[in-house]
Amino acid sequence: MSKMLIFCGSDEPHKAFPPFMLAAGALAMDMEVTFFFTMSGLNIIKKGGAEKIVLPEGPKPLPEFLEIMLEAETKMIACSAALPIAGVKEEDLIDGVEMGGVATFVSDAEEAEVVLTFA
Repeated sequence: MSKMLIFCGSDEPHKAFPPFMLAAGALAMDMEVTFFFTMSGLNIIKKGGAEKIVLPEGPKPLPEFLEIMLEAETKMIACSAALPIAGVKEEDLIDGVEMGGVATFVSDAEEAEVVLTFA
């Protein structure tokens, strides 16, 4: 199975939505998808955070995309090194998110056929 790794480093709507739209396409093509959230991208996976990120006329609300990804068992990793920088605590994150650091990202990137970055 092909793997896609998506680096999410921003909660700005024009950068927060495309990773999920592309991931939906990858899932439809039977690819394995992993998200790596860091810096302000961590706000996407904070409890209540996705609801605050709105893209007018977007295909779906961001919380709906998150739910689809979790139901599809995509791997969601929060950058442990960025938590204090972003003012986020591990307990602030939605259920289903794993913790990982630079080594996790690099290891996953080595195994992925496609690596996308949104920062």
